[in-house]
Amino acid sequence: MGELILLRHGETEWSRAGKHTGRTDVPLTPHGEQAAMALAPVLARRRIPAVFTSPARRAVTTAVLAGLDGAQLYPDLWEWDYGGYEGLTTPQIQETWPGWYLWRDGVIPGDAAHPGETIEQVAHRVGRMLARVVPLLADGDVALVAHGHVLRVLTACYLRLPPADGRLFRLDTGTISTLGTERAEPVITSWNASPSP
Repeated sequence: MGELILLRHGETEWSRAGKHTGRTDVPLTPHGEQAAMALAPVLARRRIPAVFTSPARRAVTTAVLAGLDGAQLYPDLWEWDYGGYEGLTTPQIQETWPGWYLWRDGVIPGDAAHPGETIEQVAHRVGRMLARVVPLLADGDVALVAHGHVLRVLTACYLRLPPADGRLFRLDTGTISTLGTERAEPVITSWNASPSP
């Protein structure tokens, strides 16, 4: 039985600034590219017959630089749609909503390109993703290249926790995490590991 390998894309200008980056397609920084390349030796030691990536350029580029060939674009791996909070930092949002916390308070609607999603909608998307990829673990590892919040919700769902428990799993850019089983129960086997570029 293989493991789910979760890669959060490398750093972008927006992630470095703490901006909520849902559907805005921003490229990796040079540092983000180096971090993605540093993942390649770790991944080369594993048997990975299936790779799925968010359609976002930052995720696709990370997959390529990490040596993951043949990745399938999968829209369910897009980041949480932050709606009207797209491109804003938490302190900026808290200027109009003191104490705002994404995992508790959610987002407000945005424009047509950023309508926003509830955490339940994100959980529904990652549930479809898990239903597709978990059966593939019989043949080896499966890599998912995506974004911080969507991978945290996916992890909570994999562990059979409420989606909002994704708040418990800090996930930095350019990191690798793995999900597996112990005695047929879902577990985290490694988390937020960052190979040095």
